[in-house]
Amino acid sequence: MAKRDYYEVLGVGKNASADELKKSFRRKAIEHHPDRGGDEEKFKELNEAYEVLKDDSKRQRYDQFGHAGVGSSAASDGNPFSGFGGGAQGANFDFGDLGLGDIFESFFGGGRSGQQQSRGPSRGNDLETAVEINFEKAIFGTETELNLNIEDNCEHCKGSRCEPGYELKKCDTCNGSGQVVTSTRTIFGNIQQAMLCSKCDGSGKIPEKICSVCKGKGTMRRSQAIKLKIPAGIDDGATIRLRGHGEAIYNGEKGDLYVNIRVKPDKKFTREGDLILSKEHVSMADAALSVVIEVETVDGPVSMKIPAGTQSGTDFRLSAHGVPNINGHGRGSHIVTIIVDTPTKLSRRQKSILEDFRKN
Repeated sequence: MAKRDYYEVLGVGKNASADELKKSFRRKAIEHHPDRGGDEEKFKELNEAYEVLKDDSKRQRYDQFGHAGVGSSAASDGNPFSGFGGGAQGANFDFGDLGLGDIFESFFGGGRSGQQQSRGPSRGNDLETAVEINFEKAIFGTETELNLNIEDNCEHCKGSRCEPGYELKKCDTCNGSGQVVTSTRTIFGNIQQAMLCSKCDGSGKIPEKICSVCKGKGTMRRSQAIKLKIPAGIDDGATIRLRGHGEAIYNGEKGDLYVNIRVKPDKKFTREGDLILSKEHVSMADAALSVVIEVETVDGPVSMKIPAGTQSGTDFRLSAHGVPNINGHGRGSHIVTIIVDTPTKLSRRQKSILEDFRKN
């Protein structure tokens, strides 16, 4: 079956930036992750695409030569090294440049010679959630509480996997080393590979008696209340990263929590960067003769003078009434656009006055 285009897999265009690639990958990885009920094959395909496109040199080779440029195709005789000197003896292969690194790793677990350790997961899964706030809270900042049901350290055994009152003992499978060494015969000779011990997950120790609550897993799914501080000036679509608030994993650190901020539109105000925009209506007479109006801002009502002869569409600036800089360096302005309303119903006297005005 032909491989899908890597850009199509990630759902981005060929001119996508590194940041766009990362965001798309993270979103799709959460969607397809097997632990969250996703499609394992799609998850593997997604990882493969991202591993290539996030690397500038691999991405350049892929753009030029397609899958063949990044080692995704083997020779028709089943030997991935055929066509490069007829064999391995005496040859000096640069697997990174040939794009065969992934093939080699799939055969030998990432080792090229000697002994290579295959490590298990070192941290828990990252999580993603979203919070919706109103316009005013986005301007001035706020605090909220997230209630999430996540995989966390078992409260009963404190993540040790051991029933309280019992101790950990040396793993009898790896003899406390955390690794199980295997030997594989290859065309390059014997390659030793140190795999993570599946019984102790690389810790070298196992419980004398497993935890009665988590059944020796070390983690359990439970509800958590997490306080989130949203800084003043945050914009719609921004993401806040909370380190160590993702899922827990035995013998590793917790993942991170990514909170996507959604700002509800406001009926009165719109935002452009650090500017707040609004419109105010005045009558034709007020625009012609001058008037002081009360303008609604996020800080409350502010008096503003409209000079005589103001035209419809004229902008006025209210300094320091805009969006606070998210790094704490001052505030933007509030731009008020004046709309001059032309009357549609006039009395006879009003019409007469306007006629005289037009004649003069």
